[in-house]
Amino acid sequence: MTIRNLEGFFSPQTIGVIGPCRHAGVLTGKLVECLQDIETGHRVTLVGITEDVPFNGPKVSGLDKLDQMPDLAIYLAKAEALPEAIEKLGAGGTRAVLIPSPGYEIWPEPLMQACREAARKTNLRLIGPGSLGLAVPSSKLNALLSAEPPTKGDIAFFSRSGAVLNSTLSWARTHNTGFSAVVSLGARIDVDLGDLIDYFAQDYRTRSIVLHLEGIAFPRKFISAARAAARSKPVIVIRSGKSLDTGGTGRTHAGRLAKTDLVYETVFRRTGLLRVLDLDEMFEALETLSHIRVPRCNQLAVIANGRSLASLAVDRLMDLGGQFADLSPQTRTDLSDLSRDYPDLDETPAANGSLILRESVTPEELTTAITTVLKDTQVDGALVLQSPSAFQPQKAIADAVVKAATADRKRTGRRKALVAGLIGGDGAIRGELSAAKIPNYASPAEAARSLMHLAHDAQAREFLMAAPPSLPTTFSPDISRARAIVEKALEEGRSWLSPHDVCQVLEAYDLPIMATEMAKTAEEAARLSKPFFETAKHCVAKLVSPDLPFKSQIDGVRLGLESPEAVEAASEELIANTQRNYPEARIAGISIHPMLEDRHGLELYMGLAETADFGPVLVFGHGGTSIEESEDIALELPPLDLNLAQAQINRTRISRLLEGGPSRPALDRAAIAEALVKLSQITIDIPEIQELDINPIVALPSGLIALDARMTLCHPEKRPGRTGGSRLAIAPYPQEWEQTLTLKNGREVFVRPVRPEDEDLFKAFFEAVTPEDLRLRFFAPVRDFSHRFLARLTQLDYARAIAFTAVAPEDGRMVGVVRLHADPDHQTGEYAVMVRSDLKGTGLGWALMKLIIRYAKADGIEVIKGEVLKENTSMISMCQALGFTIGTSPDDLGIALVTLPVTGLSEDELA
Repeated sequence: MTIRNLEGFFSPQTIGVIGPCRHAGVLTGKLVECLQDIETGHRVTLVGITEDVPFNGPKVSGLDKLDQMPDLAIYLAKAEALPEAIEKLGAGGTRAVLIPSPGYEIWPEPLMQACREAARKTNLRLIGPGSLGLAVPSSKLNALLSAEPPTKGDIAFFSRSGAVLNSTLSWARTHNTGFSAVVSLGARIDVDLGDLIDYFAQDYRTRSIVLHLEGIAFPRKFISAARAAARSKPVIVIRSGKSLDTGGTGRTHAGRLAKTDLVYETVFRRTGLLRVLDLDEMFEALETLSHIRVPRCNQLAVIANGRSLASLAVDRLMDLGGQFADLSPQTRTDLSDLSRDYPDLDETPAANGSLILRESVTPEELTTAITTVLKDTQVDGALVLQSPSAFQPQKAIADAVVKAATADRKRTGRRKALVAGLIGGDGAIRGELSAAKIPNYASPAEAARSLMHLAHDAQAREFLMAAPPSLPTTFSPDISRARAIVEKALEEGRSWLSPHDVCQVLEAYDLPIMATEMAKTAEEAARLSKPFFETAKHCVAKLVSPDLPFKSQIDGVRLGLESPEAVEAASEELIANTQRNYPEARIAGISIHPMLEDRHGLELYMGLAETADFGPVLVFGHGGTSIEESEDIALELPPLDLNLAQAQINRTRISRLLEGGPSRPALDRAAIAEALVKLSQITIDIPEIQELDINPIVALPSGLIALDARMTLCHPEKRPGRTGGSRLAIAPYPQEWEQTLTLKNGREVFVRPVRPEDEDLFKAFFEAVTPEDLRLRFFAPVRDFSHRFLARLTQLDYARAIAFTAVAPEDGRMVGVVRLHADPDHQTGEYAVMVRSDLKGTGLGWALMKLIIRYAKADGIEVIKGEVLKENTSMISMCQALGFTIGTSPDDLGIALVTLPVTGLSEDELA
């Protein structure tokens, strides 16, 4: 649903506990005991509670006895009576209903649906059943049936499991970690993780979000919310239930390889979430990210008072993908009197990033060493390891680390990571480090993993902001040709495309595939192979059966055929073997193509799998007959850009062979990335292609070529979205909104949605806008058009934001831009518009505003609003002419608040 009325759970003024309780035992007493400790700002009333519980507040016998319905109702009564209670509560103004249970509780789906329908009438929100409740420690609101009450802090924690929730709260209590909110979701009758992420991403008391989940009910909403939240706050996720996952479709290699947990791993990576695999790691990530978050953590340094100690940490950092800084000569010189040299370490990967201190180093010298390393421009983060020493007590060492951290925070420039490992240190000493916001651990491995949490978190945010290079301008797929092939096959009732049709679809998307002919008989195969032998030494014959898609598993391929006669003999053998071994299988025929004999080629795999939760997933990896055995693959969600494609390639082991070596040339990595992006485009343009395998696709020193491919078809499920036909979990580029606008002076401009690669276009545009116009747009002088600033304008989640750039046809320069960002409820959108200063008065601003109003109506947004400096009289006049209502911002008298309801606008008003 949305974040509407969620404040009813987290900031209610009045609370009603509604009984009699359907769970015999201590539930009511425990809950009332929790509620009695909350601040007087929450007035609690017991409604229909028949149990004898100690309570000093008001009690009534039923809902009809209340003078006013509560903001939050905590429902303990019979499940069957809840729909009727929701009707009464919603009509009286109640905004939220919590349905707690002493353990997990399952209700029949018809009953849950009846509750949803009753709640929908008044937008009343529901959490549970099977929930342990919720708590907001900052206001002392505690309706949580947990072993330990959460303490006040800045972490929002949501859990599916009561056991995980209780374990986390117990750990937090012993580590002095507090929470801005804790929510036990239960059966997710209404409120889900996407709603909570959106709500607490905007909560100023929350610095980080932690999720425990097993599955995701609304994937597109979850992904959109998580991507938005992860840009500003760390979001840590732990998923349980991998052992309960089911496999894919089994119709293609892709379907078999796209295992459920791998898909979830892909989703978490794509959305910028930090995944942890167990509770220990989750607690470490909490300890780390609740203290510090840095913009970059790629180049690491290790400072230790022992070589072996440093080696243990370095080994772990290398296992986790850590990279090591190259300390500058000046840093080495400054610290030469404090460090020890180990010549045997000079050739190791971490040698230039490791500083081994003398055992007799003083606390003051340790502070100097840490601050000097952190000042080095080559260093993003440091791991300080100190074991017990006869020369210095650990209390003095801890004080030295705290002094170094305090000094570094006063340093100008970007913040850097500092993690400490006090080996064997007691809890009190480590507690002092925690109080100073320094992540610290008792072993080198834990400390190393903590530093890598910071590195992975920074990398995820940097990846979300990366600007991808553009695809070649020559790529212009023949969509209509490919669609016609697929639609014809579906009309004929086919669920597989023929080899010839597959070739045509791939060729329409500029994906090179070996020329292929399809024969019904062995004699026809021999005849069709003759032209191939004019340019090739050998041919390949393959048995094609819709019932036997995996040819290598049925001995259905013959290689190295030297003549048409050999092709005929091989075809006869293939058909005879199949009829004998698989008598029930349908035989479509024999496919023939020339044999590729480039000894430098590398067999790769590309595929598309259909997943139940997230729709299409792209699979890339090592190709050939052993693809499922090697499982050297990487997954990614479409849509892809070239950055995402390159990252997907890099996550496979076989990618290391692409760089070439002494005995083989480097292969065309750029062509592989482009092919993955083109494959992604197929999933967007032709959702009827359900799954596909390209195996192998051979990478060559220049280009690549597919040797075999197959595609399965479906009638795609209609999913919510702008066009109603997208299967993608991430909203794709809305190409249907590309258009040409004619201005009042007759000039034409091309308008299209903004893409991530438009940074340079925006930079040149802003440089052509006067400082005064920039001030009117951004409400402050703007001089630095950094990558981070431009990325916020070009990296769009099309599920909740849109921007259109107007481009001059004659030179391709950007002449104007308009954007609309919807709130999480998708009811209201905030607009902004800007035109190049020398084009003001041409009608471009008017045309862009009319466009964004049309878009808002099509996208289901009800109201457009905007903030305009009152001195910007030309913008206010245009808003008035467009029908906006002009008011004053409650936060600043110098700002006008303009609003326009769009749902009731007629076609004439939109034109």
